[in-house]
Amino acid sequence: MIPYGRQEITEADIDEVNKVLRSDFLTQGPTVPRFEQSVANYCGVSNAIAVNSATSALHIACLALDLSPGDWLWTSPNTFVASANCGRYCGADIDFVDIDPKTYNICVDSLSKKLEQAEKSGRLPKIIVVVHFAGQPSDMKAIYDLSKLYGFKIIEDASHAIGASYNQIKVGSCIHSDITIFSFHPVKIITTAEGGMALTNDKTIADKLFRLRTHGIVNDKTKMKERHKDEIWNYQQIDLGFNYRMSDIHAAIGLNQMSRLDKYVSRRHEIAKYYDTELKNLSLVTPWQAPNFYSSYHLYPILTKNDLNNKSQRQVYDELIKNNIEVNLHYTPVHRHPYYENLGFKKNDFPVAEKFHQEVISIPMYAMLKDEDQKYVIETLKKKVLEFRQFWFWQLRLCVFYTLVWTICTINIE
Repeated sequence: MIPYGRQEITEADIDEVNKVLRSDFLTQGPTVPRFEQSVANYCGVSNAIAVNSATSALHIACLALDLSPGDWLWTSPNTFVASANCGRYCGADIDFVDIDPKTYNICVDSLSKKLEQAEKSGRLPKIIVVVHFAGQPSDMKAIYDLSKLYGFKIIEDASHAIGASYNQIKVGSCIHSDITIFSFHPVKIITTAEGGMALTNDKTIADKLFRLRTHGIVNDKTKMKERHKDEIWNYQQIDLGFNYRMSDIHAAIGLNQMSRLDKYVSRRHEIAKYYDTELKNLSLVTPWQAPNFYSSYHLYPILTKNDLNNKSQRQVYDELIKNNIEVNLHYTPVHRHPYYENLGFKKNDFPVAEKFHQEVISIPMYAMLKDEDQKYVIETLKKKVLEFRQFWFWQLRLCVFYTLVWTICTINIE
């Protein structure tokens, strides 16, 4: 089975893990700060806070921006549920902004109109979680300009997008956002097995993120409440935080993989370019890339055309699975999950995202995808899609033939 995505673990990665295992610190040691600094340097951002998952990073990012009950968080419906759940963890209300049919990211025009209406009704969002779907950056400058007009904070959910950039600006630099989130799940661009990271240029936000990932505890004497001089206090809890730390074992993998990040993204571009070339004449829609935007190509989503002349999403999906090609659907719109339907969302609330979900299939895309495996994916798609079109072509010809025969017979009878 050819997977839709997978990690690469090299002997060098294993060697770095072994070094940590033989060291004095399996956690809360020097490797996590080194990994954080490596990512911060790469992105050109002041602060990076490593945690045990991107979901944890999203949660504490919302808390660091003071999201609370009565507030609103908006995000894209075309994302993993964590992009919305992080707001629910804080007791906030959730809403969504439909996607652009070309980029599959938040539609800026829809966002602008929704903000205008929300201002009139007094329901402006406190935070918008902007998702960089499949690794293609959203239009951050336009969304940032809207944030200055309407006063909301921005979290970039860049779980798919480490290594991406727009207009020569690295995703993760936080030039147009308050916080950026990365994921290091195994199918992402680089991995720590499990892990995530929050990045920010704001020192106050960074300090709160550091506290929240470690139970709300500080050990800096200048930040601790003064006690009697005879009492020994090595640490104090000053916030209600969580055990969201990343271990040094996990950080060792990520730190070593950072040296291969650009190579991985470059290879993904090669794969995408070959897909683009080979699939362009099929009745499929391949990913559009915005000018001056550089995707990290976490995913390669194709869209099927659900009509009588083409195979449906279900047919293409089943054919690929049957031919040992693992494919996936990214994503079921968040508002269509039963939990969110119970909050009042319903079908057709966000029609562009729903149409996308009914047509999209993520085909294999990862840096170690072999040329012969990619060619097999392409050949299978061509064969199965063209077979179906040829079937309908001959069906149409038969219909025309029988219609002509019936017409001739009718004339002769008369």
